[in-house]
Amino acid sequence: MAFEEKRAWIMVLVTVASYAAYLAVILGRPGGVPLAEAPYVSALLWTVGAAIAASIVLHTTVAALSPEGANTRDQRDREIHRFGEYIGQSFVVIGGVAGLALAMADLDQFWIANAIYLAFVLSSVLGSTAKIVAYRLGFHPW
Repeated sequence: MAFEEKRAWIMVLVTVASYAAYLAVILGRPGGVPLAEAPYVSALLWTVGAAIAASIVLHTTVAALSPEGANTRDQRDREIHRFGEYIGQSFVVIGGVAGLALAMADLDQFWIANAIYLAFVLSSVLGSTAKIVAYRLGFHPW
């Protein structure tokens, strides 16, 4: 398995685990409290921070365990990386537009923040998944 594919797997797993933890905290709120009034800021910041830290630790560990490919990227790796990033960035734009629309609709900050966070999660998961698929099934730029 190429080192860049390992990085993509790490990103998918860390992103899904951190977002699942965030949802568990937010949805596990005390009964009777409306969802929009749930304290979400600290949970969001902690899960994002933990995801960043976990990603760094896992990337470093994988690089230490397989140093032969850690610093080597060929043309195919660069093209697959660019392809995945393009797919992922489209969801960042969608999240920005959704956040803007929610703000213009004068909705609560909870919904705006969560729409943007979900867009970042989808960006990471779909971009990394596209990279994994490209490595597994072959990459044919058009």
